[in-house]
Amino acid sequence: MRRGMIDDLWYKNAVLYCLDVEKYLDASGDGVGDFTGLTRKLDYLSGLGVTCLWLQPFYPSPNKDNGYDVADFYGVHPKHGTPGEFVEFMNHAEQLGMRVIVDLVVNHTSDRHPWFQSARKGPSSPYRDYYVWSKKRPKDHDKGMVFPGVQKTTWTRDAVSGDYYFHRFYEHQPDLDTANPKVREEIMRIMGYWLQLGVSGFRMDAVPFLIAEKGPDIGPKPARQDFELLHEMRDFLQWRRRDAILLAEANVLPRESLDYFGEKGDRLQCMLNFAVNQRIFYALASADVRPLVKALEDTYRRPHAAQWINFLRSHDELDLGRLSERQRARVFEAFGPSKDMQLYDRGIRRRLAPMLGNDRRKLELAFSLLFTLPGTPMLQYGDEIGIGDDLSLEERECARTPMQWSADRHGGFSTARRTVRPVISDPVYGYERVNVESQRRDPHSFLNWMERKIRMRKECPEISWGDWKIVPAEPGVLVMAYTYEKHRLICVHNFNDAPCVVRIDAATARDRLLVDLLDTHDSRAEASGRHVFELDGYGYRWFRAGGHDRNVPR
Repeated sequence: MRRGMIDDLWYKNAVLYCLDVEKYLDASGDGVGDFTGLTRKLDYLSGLGVTCLWLQPFYPSPNKDNGYDVADFYGVHPKHGTPGEFVEFMNHAEQLGMRVIVDLVVNHTSDRHPWFQSARKGPSSPYRDYYVWSKKRPKDHDKGMVFPGVQKTTWTRDAVSGDYYFHRFYEHQPDLDTANPKVREEIMRIMGYWLQLGVSGFRMDAVPFLIAEKGPDIGPKPARQDFELLHEMRDFLQWRRRDAILLAEANVLPRESLDYFGEKGDRLQCMLNFAVNQRIFYALASADVRPLVKALEDTYRRPHAAQWINFLRSHDELDLGRLSERQRARVFEAFGPSKDMQLYDRGIRRRLAPMLGNDRRKLELAFSLLFTLPGTPMLQYGDEIGIGDDLSLEERECARTPMQWSADRHGGFSTARRTVRPVISDPVYGYERVNVESQRRDPHSFLNWMERKIRMRKECPEISWGDWKIVPAEPGVLVMAYTYEKHRLICVHNFNDAPCVVRIDAATARDRLLVDLLDTHDSRAEASGRHVFELDGYGYRWFRAGGHDRNVPR
């Protein structure tokens, strides 16, 4: 493959950072984050090593679901600023060499959207067929809800039309009929608008539901999914901007992932790796890495240009639905033992630092693992300082609190009397103790540790581009060996709380010298031909075979 073709796939060696504009920085003083505030922090993010921002919805919305109930796909919510301020933000990001992807939420709209307001007036509306209607409530209306603890149905009677409309999510989010050619045209028009403003692609919300067949006779489990829609979107995307990407939220079984990527890589370029994500937390809870190894092997096969996006936490709950009952119980016991920490009996609604007991060793292990898994790492805003959560807030809002910048009032997020959500102020994770300003001044802080690891991760293209295999190791130890253009990287992680001895054959390493990229613990093979070294409890090593710089592919 020519080098120029490799360089085009920028997402292969990117560092993603997900944030909610509303919760990041308030520059106007009204208590709500805005684009002017975010623009001020782009230099901070660039210094951290972030190369691509994922912005959660910032569109006009009643905000009943954190902005995922969109009322206008072509606007900026006034609380976040003006379209002109969005363009200024995009311009500054471009100057820093930072890409931006935005949420594309087109499975449904808000019930306040003008399309739905017109559609509910009756069959004569030009937007009537944008949505899915039924004269009678289907018999399976109480099955297939995404939020079963809150939703009671997927079909709700509209008070204006008298008919029932379909909604896979909350009742204020009526589903669009994505089989309708006019709806597909609208989706392309939305994509084209934001691409013209400079975004580098889209994080696609709820993709399995977006492409599912919908209707009153379908039932809770659709029999057909229209993957051609993904192909059409990819074609349009790369016709408008050749290097833009589609990143899917699709929590599906690994064997189904190729349907989303496309066997020829002609559908989605990127998917969030939910299979690996859930097994990471089981490994952290149990020190049993076997399910994690299986998840990695199950997601090994993908088209060359496709990429998994790995993550620890996101803006949603930690979904444990793919684990066995025994495994799920183990994770609940370790990280969400009380009911107020759990959601829908399948997930945990907490931030990472509280889940890991604010244990620096465990936090470092988790992020070292994230940065060395095959694929591209994604951070959630605040992860870099070990931000906490507020369990007094409802559902997933507990992990969506404002960013903590300093020990000033409201953590430096806003000068307003009240903020959009309360800033955390408890004795352990409160902004007086956990904030960017204080951690930047401390060379041993978690923020500075994170910055150093991100810098090194970007210097390890073996992880993004190379082939890999699991190396057999002691129980509770994960050893991954990467090979790229005849170069070798070996990453070792100990999930046990006790020290252990790790043994790696020099033949596996393909060199008698392993250079520690993070510290001074180089390893030379013994006379027996094995590398033998001790790892602390929750310890980790990144080794390059042969030398620190000599074998770095460029």
